[in-house]
Amino acid sequence: MFQGLIARQRRFELERLNNQLRQINMALKRQSRIESYAPSLTYAPVGRSPGLEITIDTRRDEMMSKLKEGKKYLRLQDPQKAFEEFKGGLKIAQALGDPIEAKKAARGLGASCQRQRKFREAIKYHSMVLSISEKAKEHTGDTEAYGAIADCYTELGDLETAAKYYDKYIERLETD
Repeated sequence: MFQGLIARQRRFELERLNNQLRQINMALKRQSRIESYAPSLTYAPVGRSPGLEITIDTRRDEMMSKLKEGKKYLRLQDPQKAFEEFKGGLKIAQALGDPIEAKKAARGLGASCQRQRKFREAIKYHSMVLSISEKAKEHTGDTEAYGAIADCYTELGDLETAAKYYDKYIERLETD
């Protein structure tokens, strides 16, 4: 078990470093494009030193960390802590304009609400997954969202609405 914990920590560290390297790579590509458009440009704007300035967006790292922590708390059967982590991750994903991560956060919020038996709130977050999918034209996870919404309506005793969502769930299973 101890080795699994170390391996997981190393994986998170590698993912964090990988994100930083991607950002550095993007900054280098931008810099090379600028230099190719103005190769004779040698001055430095006032207040800045010549050379490459690289800024690392720590919000992305924080968002990824919150989503991973949320998943961890769901596995540990602590849906309230999971909810708090996913909520923070959703705020950051929305601020960054990242629909894929926002969907992951919304899916986690829905799951944590379901486990707390807050079915109406869970429906709201699972519906958010579907809404984000429509806007982003990216439908990964929609099948599970339909099934989760159907389960919530079943728990609430609204079997007619549940049946509609189960039908959509089954339809998606057949086409996926």
